[in-house]
Amino acid sequence: MSRRRLLVGGAAGAASAVMAAWALSADDSPVEWYRPAIVTARSERKKRPLPSRTEQVNMLQAGHTYDVLIIGGGATGAGCALDATTRGLRTALVEADDFASGTSSRSTKLIHGGVRYLQKAIMQLDYEQYKMVKEALHERANMLEVAPHLTRPLPILLPVYKWWQVPYYWFGIKMYDLVAGDRNVKSSYYLSKKNTLELFPMLKSDNLCGGIVYYDGQQDDARMNLAIALTAARHGATIANHVSVTKLHKTAGKLSGARLRDEMTGKEWDIKAKSIINATGPFTDSIRKMDDDTVKEICCPSSGVHIVLPGYYSPEHMGLLDPATSDGRVIFFLPWLKGTIAGTTDLPCKVTHNPKPTEDEILFILTEVKNYLNPDVEVRRGDVLSAWSGIRPLVSDPNKPDTQSLARNHIVHVSPSGLVTIAGGKWTTYRSMAAETVDAAIESANLKPLYKESQTDGFLIEGAHGWTPTMYIRLVQDFGLEMEVAQHLAKSYGDRAFAVAKMASMTGKRWPIIGKKVHPEFPYIDAEIRYGVREYACTAVDMIARRLRLAFLNVQAAAEALPAIAEIMAEELKWSDAEKNRQIKMASEFLANEMGQMVNRASRDKIPINLSKEEIQTYIKRFQIIDKDRKGFVSINDIRRSLKNYGEDVTGEQLHEILREIDTNMNGQVELDEYLQMMSAIKSGHVAYSRFARMAEMEEEHHEREALKKKITVERSGGGL
Repeated sequence: MSRRRLLVGGAAGAASAVMAAWALSADDSPVEWYRPAIVTARSERKKRPLPSRTEQVNMLQAGHTYDVLIIGGGATGAGCALDATTRGLRTALVEADDFASGTSSRSTKLIHGGVRYLQKAIMQLDYEQYKMVKEALHERANMLEVAPHLTRPLPILLPVYKWWQVPYYWFGIKMYDLVAGDRNVKSSYYLSKKNTLELFPMLKSDNLCGGIVYYDGQQDDARMNLAIALTAARHGATIANHVSVTKLHKTAGKLSGARLRDEMTGKEWDIKAKSIINATGPFTDSIRKMDDDTVKEICCPSSGVHIVLPGYYSPEHMGLLDPATSDGRVIFFLPWLKGTIAGTTDLPCKVTHNPKPTEDEILFILTEVKNYLNPDVEVRRGDVLSAWSGIRPLVSDPNKPDTQSLARNHIVHVSPSGLVTIAGGKWTTYRSMAAETVDAAIESANLKPLYKESQTDGFLIEGAHGWTPTMYIRLVQDFGLEMEVAQHLAKSYGDRAFAVAKMASMTGKRWPIIGKKVHPEFPYIDAEIRYGVREYACTAVDMIARRLRLAFLNVQAAAEALPAIAEIMAEELKWSDAEKNRQIKMASEFLANEMGQMVNRASRDKIPINLSKEEIQTYIKRFQIIDKDRKGFVSINDIRRSLKNYGEDVTGEQLHEILREIDTNMNGQVELDEYLQMMSAIKSGHVAYSRFARMAEMEEEHHEREALKKKITVERSGGGL
């Protein structure tokens, strides 16, 4: 049952008097340019269209004085914008890149209280850790309630391999349920070895005693971040991505505004604000130093790398967590959007706008994952579909030597000039952090909000109002969408999915009627590109990474879909051919550097090709003989067919070994460069002479014999004339 916040009010006349007094106390009339949100218990669905980005930027340039200017469009910044605008404060938010372009889109995708932190709270009798877990569990329940389309409860298995750990883990997880109280998702339970393997069949069975299953939440983090920002915009906040702050202005030693720059056009202007909130995550200290260049740094950045593996690495509806890996870090693999997220690392790092995953970090995760899977599931480097690094903005504590011991507690700090900084914390507690930050801004700048208390607990997010678990059926029936596409639209956009479907183009097929996919392996359709532009996507990277999640799910598929996506964006945004090509180039660099494409390629290219020009030509010829259909690759069926031609009886296991030997990027296809690498390795003695190589030679010998027979036949025919 949803919690309802009852707004306390008097008679209509008294309410009008409060409104009038607030309006008169403002330095410019809200009637002319700003209408504060009238908040109900759960908020009605806002039907007015979103202002375009151009309209939002024009509002920022109009010379108005805002109550609050928020710097940073991540989860916390967007949360601050929603909190401030629903209290009736005139709110502006600017983000130098895109909403959720930093850490907020590169998370674990979990909505959790922190099992680890509760363990520390109990073992170390740490009341602060306990309070943090208690708060996070409340916020977990709130997120599942206010955005049901973007979130879901997720059972997570803790496999137990020592009998003494069964009561230890069981007690710890039951305490987790107890702390959550009436906000618990579902109760945890113990599973026998047999039942554990039934639910998680890919788990290693040796020495397994059983498992403990508990529940946390899971989300689509980038779209959640965007939905919060769009909700703020629908309730009156002025928000703009790709707008940076270049300078802070002061009057009599107090902050009074900032210099802004539109990164899309290069135009700069000044904006006036009574209070400025710094919600820039890992870049917290750069804004603090803009305010005071002598200030001491408070952010201790840590890199967390995640990888995405094929969906068969985990059951579709259950994740796995090990709270104690070989080096003390937590490892997990979780089902997400038909793939499996595995992670994570936790290493000190430098702050950068373009964090990159490294091969060592990817191999660490794969090694740890391998420890928990049975021998039938081969953990292969080529199974890494994408990889990314997110910078966690942890709050530093000089008394603790390493980042693993840092709790993600947040701090709210107000500088002498009035800069309100929110630092640290975690995704799950974005709302409570935002409420505390806006409280500090109101107090420090003596602002006069319509509502003193935060209004966002239980406040429905964009898309949640009309969403139901079966809403996708209407999309199928009313629009003729493929079921998988309809389910995806319902989960990504909630009740706004109907607006997306209306933009879909005809397929020209009997079924589905509308919805052209941008990539055949994923449910993303052309209409989402057009709708994404209305959600303030300005670049191809905005689209493939954060409006669609294609870059995070499969970097190769994202690269393949990129030209078609850019073509639609060019239509919507009126790009020239030169601009379209520039966007494709920038997006390709993003995929290569930040989404793991380059490290994937580098791991494959470690095998050198030491062949002469003549040998390369010979092997190319052999490859083409096997690739009869000129696909550019050979599949396991091509191999089976070729071997059958020579009467070789090959088992499925032997075919698997052949494919394993030569398919270095593990996509079930052997491409020419992989074949050349294998032949080079055979020639240099790095691998044994393989059945596949022999098969290629036999194919070539067969064709040479056939060619010789044909030549003899022709010569004999010619001799008889």
